[in-house]
Amino acid sequence: MVKRSLFKSLAFYLVCAIFFLTLPAQGWAMFIPSGQPASVRQADINGIQKTLETAMIKQRLTDFGLSPEDAMTRLNSLSDDQIHQLAANIDSVQAGADGAGALIFLLLVAILVVVFLQASGHRVIVR
Repeated sequence: MVKRSLFKSLAFYLVCAIFFLTLPAQGWAMFIPSGQPASVRQADINGIQKTLETAMIKQRLTDFGLSPEDAMTRLNSLSDDQIHQLAANIDSVQAGADGAGALIFLLLVAILVVVFLQASGHRVIVR
């Protein structure tokens, strides 16, 4: 009887959590800047160029048949917004940039599985 009430309360909690997690996010109205100043564009290009000059990136570019001059030509043809987005996200493109988030997610999933198994009466033995 206790297990049945535990499962009912757990099911109710999960239904409520899924309902509230699927609601759309609140939007905020604000002004959109009309454009990036030239100094911001140049700073973004300098950061991207610094990353492109690393030995590993140069090797990968030549593996794809793209010379550093061609890469800079293509970089200069991008719009201000594209360059700013690339400069802002360049750290996450590098290998191993954000492994902590995935590790925390996997640990939380493992903990939830163990809790559900314990709540359902199954024994969890870790050796």
